[in-house]
Amino acid sequence: MAEYKTRSGWRYPPGAKVDADGVNFSVFSRHATHVELRLYEGAESPEPFQVVRLDPERNRTFFFWHVYVEGLRPGVFYTWRVDGPENTEETGFRFDPEKDLLDPWARAVSDRTWDRKRASLPGDNGAFSLRAVVVEEDYDWEGDEPLRHRPEEVVIYELHVGGFTGHLSSRVINPGTFSGLVEKIPYLRELGITDVELMPVMAFDAQDVPETAASRGLCNYWGYSTHSFFSPHPGYCAACDEGALLREFRGMVKALHKAGIGVIQDVVFNHTAEAGADGPTIHFKGLANEVFYHLDPRDRRAYRDYTGCGNTLNCNHPLVSSFLISCLEYWVREMHVDGFRFDL
Repeated sequence: MAEYKTRSGWRYPPGAKVDADGVNFSVFSRHATHVELRLYEGAESPEPFQVVRLDPERNRTFFFWHVYVEGLRPGVFYTWRVDGPENTEETGFRFDPEKDLLDPWARAVSDRTWDRKRASLPGDNGAFSLRAVVVEEDYDWEGDEPLRHRPEEVVIYELHVGGFTGHLSSRVINPGTFSGLVEKIPYLRELGITDVELMPVMAFDAQDVPETAASRGLCNYWGYSTHSFFSPHPGYCAACDEGALLREFRGMVKALHKAGIGVIQDVVFNHTAEAGADGPTIHFKGLANEVFYHLDPRDRRAYRDYTGCGNTLNCNHPLVSSFLISCLEYWVREMHVDGFRFDL
């Protein structure tokens, strides 16, 4: 692919924002000293076709690093690489210039090349990292709005998107997907429910299981190991081209609403798939470990594990709090979710 021209861009909004002339990228990393944006032609491309090295004088505003790529269109995959000060024991910093980092604000992600075990080891992870994809966010909702059912009238049906239609007995065209759930709407209506509560559908790490489970071919089935809070889970998408993930989730919500069924989302904001000190570096660890996680003040290499999952999200920090509130607003405003159930 041809190399694209770049200019400084702007810090808001975080993530990848498409307009008529290109794409603006922005990511938070307060103490970074070197940041580069890596652009990949496809989800499985072994090498980036362009690496954009950001200038601290031109491409940084406050604690956000940003760049505008002229002429770039949806369908391109991207990651970040970030370097900075060391001394993890005193600072909590875990910068690693060899790690491709996922954009925490990504609207759609791919896990086709993801290898959690290899990503947890030292060294270059570019060939087996998670990747974000630039997507066009426009969608025709056809007048759809959240249903706002009265609480005293709600009858909730909790379900697992992958399992609800996963078995052949469900007789759907696309089992285990958002589209498969749409096919079962007549059945849901027969039950007399008013709302479905979806077990975690934010993108999670299906490989986040103990070694003993992984050796038996088991996966993280339930999804309580989120890594991308703004993206639907790619494993629940029937046809994951560059824009299908958003379209399929939105199409499911719109179809359920037309049937009078609300959508409640089970969200996991207490920890992430990066686990503890031995876990992989996916995004937060390499961008601002000391901001996003509770660390032991006596030895900031160690994580305060109040969740039993290796780490605890530092929700009281203003940046993290803003991140989570923006996430909830996004799922309501842009994805038309009716409500939330908060894990722990």
